[in-house]
Amino acid sequence: MSIGVISAVTSADGTSIGYRMIGQGPGLVILHGAMESATSHSELAAEVGDSHTVYLPDRRGRGMSGPHRANHDIHTEVDDLAAVLAATGATDVLGVSSGAVIALEASLRLLQPARVAIFEPPLIVGDSLSTSFVARYREELGRGDLPSALVTGMKGSRMGPAIFAYVPRPLLRALTVAAMRREERTLGPNEVSMRMLAPTLGYDFGLVEQARDRLDVYAGISAEVLLLGGASSPAYLRTAMDAFAEALPRARRVTFPELGHGAMGNARVGGRPAVVARPLREFFSD
Repeated sequence: MSIGVISAVTSADGTSIGYRMIGQGPGLVILHGAMESATSHSELAAEVGDSHTVYLPDRRGRGMSGPHRANHDIHTEVDDLAAVLAATGATDVLGVSSGAVIALEASLRLLQPARVAIFEPPLIVGDSLSTSFVARYREELGRGDLPSALVTGMKGSRMGPAIFAYVPRPLLRALTVAAMRREERTLGPNEVSMRMLAPTLGYDFGLVEQARDRLDVYAGISAEVLLLGGASSPAYLRTAMDAFAEALPRARRVTFPELGHGAMGNARVGGRPAVVARPLREFFSD
């Protein structure tokens, strides 16, 4: 899907971070989550582009941006976001899923963003989610079995339908292979495939581990915060949003009835951009 003007900025370690731009008005950066790229929120950008200039970066390792480097961590991701904010003059950020973890860390380290909306950061509260599956994901990825690695990541992060817990792994793997082949036949010129994204998933799991037990730290964020979540999202994500709401009593909170973790995405993958855009326009236009 083609959208807006394409540009790039150089991050602190010399890596190029590409981004797309659409709309007019104050700057808003939308930072995508795991298994996503800059085009994953292009329809949401179009919805809010009548009041904001929206910047859609490819996080490193994806699309227009350079590769991950040794010792990649949350600080590298914040540096990438800082470079985009400095180059564009944007002062507001929407972080989606693991992108929300980066937005939270940026709110602690940087003068910007002034306002930050976070959608379901995968923060582990107590024993709400086990990350023991990550070792299996890395082993499968290391031997080049991308479909199995994706199944492990999907099951471990509870991102598939509830029935996936009962479907045999060989069948899930076969369905994933079929989905990858189908996607590659229909992929748009600017879209990033599951095959390309699969290796990046491990870096997002790393962000989740780094954010563990930092809720009390995030409570010190001085930026204005909007908490967004779906009523149908996995239980551990709803638990995290409840914990955030308690830790940040001044934050606004919006829960979308009947929507899940894919609510921010484009319509063809189950997103509802027109619905989720309404509270974003209100928050960022205040």
